[in-house]
Amino acid sequence: MLTTFKEIFAELQGRGTRKRMIAAWGVDGHTIAAAGKAVELGLVDVTLVGDENLIAQACREEGVDMAGFTVVHNPDELLSVAQAVAMVRDGQGDFLMKGLCSTDKFLRAILNKETGLLPPKGTLTHCTTLEIPGYHKLLFVGDVAVIPAPDIKQKQIIMECLVRTAKAVGVAVPKVAIIAATEQVLASQPATIDAAMLSKMVERGQIKGCVADGPLALDVAIDKESVAIKGLVSPVAGDADCLLFPNIESGNVFYKANSKLVAGVRQAGILVGAKVPCVLSSRADSIDTKLNSIAIAAMSVK
Repeated sequence: MLTTFKEIFAELQGRGTRKRMIAAWGVDGHTIAAAGKAVELGLVDVTLVGDENLIAQACREEGVDMAGFTVVHNPDELLSVAQAVAMVRDGQGDFLMKGLCSTDKFLRAILNKETGLLPPKGTLTHCTTLEIPGYHKLLFVGDVAVIPAPDIKQKQIIMECLVRTAKAVGVAVPKVAIIAATEQVLASQPATIDAAMLSKMVERGQIKGCVADGPLALDVAIDKESVAIKGLVSPVAGDADCLLFPNIESGNVFYKANSKLVAGVRQAGILVGAKVPCVLSSRADSIDTKLNSIAIAAMSVK
């Protein structure tokens, strides 16, 4: 099991073959700096789709050798996003990355029923990977960005995508904590009922490849001392690999609280559920976050 992004980089470097990443409207400094670092480290090969003049300017500003990339000139933002998606769909790339384009434009291209990357009846969800200095391994968290108020079927899909991503990073049997405000199953808190149902579905083999427990409050999901104090007996509590949040508000607050208040935290974000992994980080995210996201996506390619 890989427990840090540094270990993930080493794993990718040791594989001997590089996955191919295509960046949609990859014309901004942060995208190019992260992509350049990924090429320099030997993690991936990169194609940038976008305005060649803007790409050249960003490469100069970031001190990145443009010769390290394949550049596909397309001066139109919307058309370049569509072209990047088409290239991935046609097998010219193994995964996709969002560049300077807005998230809604990126998602529309992926979700397009005729030309996009979503399988029939598929569901797209966001998986965040966190390396938190105070926790003993990576945490895989969802959904903090795409599905606002998941019903139980969508929660099952989010869980399965979290498990898939954790397995791609070497977690043999991921432990999933289904988060709520309490460990009690209460009719007044629907999230606890969903959590109990999902936990039972895992127990009975309806959801495979993981161990799960819920409802679990966040403290007992990740802190062994809290588990001991509360006297909780659980195969997951205190040692979770994956955190399934009940809604986007709780997941997003957890993500941003870590990103802004926890010194030394490292992050990554990808879309799961499409035909290929898709790197989705904020346009304002750091170069490090984008580089980590590239690495998680490369690990997740089938």
